[in-house]
Formats: sequence, structure tokens, C-alpha cells
Amino acid sequence: MREMIVDLRSDTVTRPTPGMLDAMLHARVGDDVFGDDPTVNSLEEKVADIFGKEASLFCPSGTMTNQIAINGLTRPGDEVICEAGSHVYKYEGGGIAFNSGASVRLIHGDRGRITAAQVAININPDDIHHPVSRLVVAENTANRGGGSCYDPAELRRISALCREQFLKFHLDGARFFNAMIATGIDPRETGTLFDSISICLSKGLGAPVGSLLLGSGEFIHQSRRVRKLFGGAMRQAGYLAAAGIYALDHHITRLADDHVRAVRIGEMMQACPFVKQVMPVETNIIIFTLSETMPDELFLARLKEAGILAISIGPQSIRMVTHLDISDPMIEKLAGVLKQC
Repeated sequence: MREMIVDLRSDTVTRPTPGMLDAMLHARVGDDVFGDDPTVNSLEEKVADIFGKEASLFCPSGTMTNQIAINGLTRPGDEVICEAGSHVYKYEGGGIAFNSGASVRLIHGDRGRITAAQVAININPDDIHHPVSRLVVAENTANRGGGSCYDPAELRRISALCREQFLKFHLDGARFFNAMIATGIDPRETGTLFDSISICLSKGLGAPVGSLLLGSGEFIHQSRRVRKLFGGAMRQAGYLAAAGIYALDHHITRLADDHVRAVRIGEMMQACPFVKQVMPVETNIIIFTLSETMPDELFLARLKEAGILAISIGPQSIRMVTHLDISDPMIEKLAGVLKQC
């Protein structure tokens, strides 16, 4: 019998469901560079409508949508304000500097979340010695914050401050739908708060590839040119877009199941004598710190031996992520393995 592999490394490891594969197989396609792939066009219209934005742009990855947004909303020499552990700073290969020639002002927030008050004191004065503060980035949910969610009221305060100070505001919403399920935050209201929004289809929603960038019609027109410059223009991308449409239609509400299983894993970790601390579990990400008695390499090796995969995100810090390919029997398998560690 084939061993049950429990892959908790990320929610990017999912495989398309039979229904998603069928949608991909029967997708109507064209050449998206010419703008005539009907399924891509349908996906872009669908997502723009969900958030009440004028337009959206289908891209291969969330890193690309974030980087296109930063490129379009800043000029070389400007400064981007973001949380110190944010994806745009920590996991996008130095793209803010390389792609847009901008510097970064890092804020040490609360589990990946920043406040309007913190943003206010990090806006540079109008002084030639300082870069121009141009863009604020919020990440919801925050990956390194253990899938933490913003209070919608705080996002409204940051948005109001940005407008008052003539700053642009971008949302890295790679896992926005997890935040929506957990907090009830409204996508259309969210659309009014941000100049640009990035959402990912290949994480909790389970599509194989793809993210979308949302904004005004003019901004997306400009972004299409930058996507081409970055090498992200695709041809018969409708096969991938069909997976995205299926995910939006079928995989949003089921995110609640991932959250329930993540809470269960968090409780299991809290009960382990070799676990020092577990971050609060709000969505589908569990981050915990091991005590010195259990080296992280040893812990991960023992899990892997038993067919369970997780990752280290820092010294003695482990991350697990639930997703649509994780089942209750897999959680029970993890519970049994932990008792033997």
C-alpha cells in the first residue's frame, strides 16, 4: 500500500481536483498577448468585479503581481513602507530594488501587521536628504505572522492616512480569501481602500498557477506593459485561467475546513513538551518554536521519516500550512507521529 504523505510545507503544493482538471480540459482559449483568450478575459473580469475594481491582469505568480504594482506606483529613488517580515521584502529576491530602483522602510509590526500610527511616523519629511515616501504595502493574511489577519478598521485608517499624505496603498492579498473567511472582511470594501491589490489562485484556492493584479483601468493598462517587460505575458493561458475560475467558484468557502484543521494542529503543538511557543492560529498557517532540546533539523527529519513534510522558517522555527489536500486522517497521522518524537 502506498504510504500516506502529509505535505504541510505550503498551500502551494496542491494538485488540481477532478472538477478543476475537467474545466481546464474544456477551456476555450486564444492568444492572451493579443487579448483574445476568452477564458483569461472572463477570469480578469470576474476578479475585478469581486473587488469592485475597474480591471485586473492575470500573471504567473504573486511575486510578479506585487512587483508590477510596485513598479507602477513608484519611481526610482522612492521609498516603500512595509512590515519587516513582509513577502514583498523578504521573499521576492530583492525585487523592489532590482525591478523598481526603490528603497524600503521596514516597520516591525504585530505578527506581520502594521498600524496607521506606525506608518505616520515612518513617512519621510520633504527633504532632499531622504527618499520620497511613495507606497505603503500591507499583507493580508501575513505569512510570517502565522496567517494573521488585519482588523478591517485598521486598514481603513491606513488607507485614509495614505490619501491624506498622497501615498499609494497596495495589498499583497495572496491569502486574502483566508482573511475573508476568518474575519468577514468584504472584498468590495477592500477594493475601495487600495490603489492596487494582488490575489493568488495557487495557494489556498488550489489552482496550479496564477495570480491577479487589480486596479484602475489606466493602472492595469500600464501594468500589462510591465508584465510584458518582466516576461510574464502568456499565450493560451486560458487553460490556467479556467482553473482559477473553478477555484473561485468552488474553493473559497471550503477554506474554513483548512482553518479548523490548522487550529487542531496548533493545539497538538501546544501539548508537545518540546514546543516552546505556538503563534495564535487564525487561518491556515501554524508557526511554532521548538525548545533547545529538539533541534529543528532533527524534528523535520523525524517527521520526514514518517512521511510528513514541513519547513523551517528560522532557527528553531517551524511552519506548517493546511490546504485542500490535507484530510482529517492526515491530521491524526501527524498526532500519532508527534507522540513518538
